[in-house]
Amino acid sequence: MEVATSRFGKLNVAPEELISVPKGILGFEQLKKYFIVEKSTLSPFVWFQSAEEAGVAFPLIDPSLFFPDYRIEVDPRELGELNISDVKKVQVYVLVTVPAGKPEEATADLMGPLLVNGETRLAKQVVLSKSPYSTRYSIFKNGQPQRPRSSV
Repeated sequence: MEVATSRFGKLNVAPEELISVPKGILGFEQLKKYFIVEKSTLSPFVWFQSAEEAGVAFPLIDPSLFFPDYRIEVDPRELGELNISDVKKVQVYVLVTVPAGKPEEATADLMGPLLVNGETRLAKQVVLSKSPYSTRYSIFKNGQPQRPRSSV
């Protein structure tokens, strides 16, 4: 299927590439279908592009790339919503906020990770209410990636 995007133009997306987010992303609960856009020039960032709204896409990063000790505890009921049979098939991403014209001030939301089940193509944003992490952790320091520390 062809999907129009505001950032990448028209993209061909195979049906098996679509990711269903039954409860949506916080603030965008009405949008349920997404896909991941990977461009080598943007690495380590990927985009979580809505298949329903051309102008909605979220930059994501795999937190393990810049913080190997990042660990989350998720309520088993929430994991059940993803129909997980193998936890190794679940990819964890965190949403990134990049202020206009100030990429060096980009922050990652370590309290609201996005879990994607690679087998079922189901995803869920979870809120880690008892997390020691921040919702706005600075990714860069002096132009270089930095490792986050818990806020506790």
